[in-house]
Order: sequence, then C-alpha cells, then structure tokens
Amino acid sequence: MFHRCAELGAAHLVELRDLRRRNRLLEQENEVLRRAAAYLSQANLPGKGSTRS
Repeated sequence: MFHRCAELGAAHLVELRDLRRRNRLLEQENEVLRRAAAYLSQANLPGKGSTRS
C-alpha cells in the first residue's frame, strides 16, 4: 500500500513540475503579446511614427 501511495505522489510531482513549466511558458508568451500590442498601438497613433495620412 505504501508503494502505491509513493507512486501517486511521484506522479503528482511530475505533473506539478510539468504544469509549472507550462504556466511559465504561457506567462512568457503573454508578456511578448502584451509588448507587441503596446508597440503596435503606439505605431498606429497619428503623428507617432505612422506613415499614414
């Protein structure tokens, strides 16, 4: 019985590690998207580097 509990604990630790890694990656991707959106919104402002008239 103890062996089975240890296996479940180990499996949960692996899953937790993988989910934390995935979460970190998604947070990094969100930051890139936030920065890109800010950059593009600034580029589209009249008189702020936009070549449109």
